[in-house]
Amino acid sequence: MANAANDAIIRVRDLTVGFGDRLILDKLSLDVKRGEILGFVGPSGAGKSVLTRTILGLMPKRSGTIEVFGINMNEADDKTRSAVERRWGVLFQQGALFSSLTVRQNIQFPVREFMKVSERLLDEIVVAKLTMVGLRPETADLYPSELSGGMIKRVALARALALDPEIVFLDEPTSGLDPISAGDFDELVMTLQRALGLTVFMVTHDLDSLKTACNRIAVLGDKKVLLVGTMDDMLASQHPWLREYFHGKRARTVIA
Repeated sequence: MANAANDAIIRVRDLTVGFGDRLILDKLSLDVKRGEILGFVGPSGAGKSVLTRTILGLMPKRSGTIEVFGINMNEADDKTRSAVERRWGVLFQQGALFSSLTVRQNIQFPVREFMKVSERLLDEIVVAKLTMVGLRPETADLYPSELSGGMIKRVALARALALDPEIVFLDEPTSGLDPISAGDFDELVMTLQRALGLTVFMVTHDLDSLKTACNRIAVLGDKKVLLVGTMDDMLASQHPWLREYFHGKRARTVIA
């Protein structure tokens, strides 16, 4: 795992998000350090994916500030926001591939959205990204319905990497995978993070991923970040949810 630098590439301050009368996040603050893999965990329905989508600008916030690359996204105009979005990639839960498009077209999609390049270069990008995630070039001609669960995740990761991003957001990347495939995916993420110098924001409930892949872990609960630290910090916490999660039956088979 890479040694994370001290500077924050994402800085969230006093973020409040809600739907109607329901408050999801309440004055939440969090820093994501440049070059780290940060695991983001918490109870189901706590708002982990909501935070991700709010950072990405896909959900509105009530108050608070979000800075990415030192840019206040509250104040960013469309041109500036577009430039920031080009510097991140996203793997949504379940992959979220376009079912009517081939793998090739799925990977090309963000490139076509942000850049004007030749068809030849587009095809070269597809082959390069498939190779990067451990898939054969001929995978490009398949449709999502023809892929296994593990292949869908890898294609989705290839699409997230299509624009050579600096930040990659992963939303439950190992969900639905068997333990071997999940472990292989964690290894792939760590390899790519080291090779490309990525910052990775990983929403996950997978203890194996938290133990193996993450430099730090942030725990969401009670609408705020309860704790940010290493696995040792998590194990030392006396908070009831953290103790149940990191010392429960499942944890004892993973964290030895």
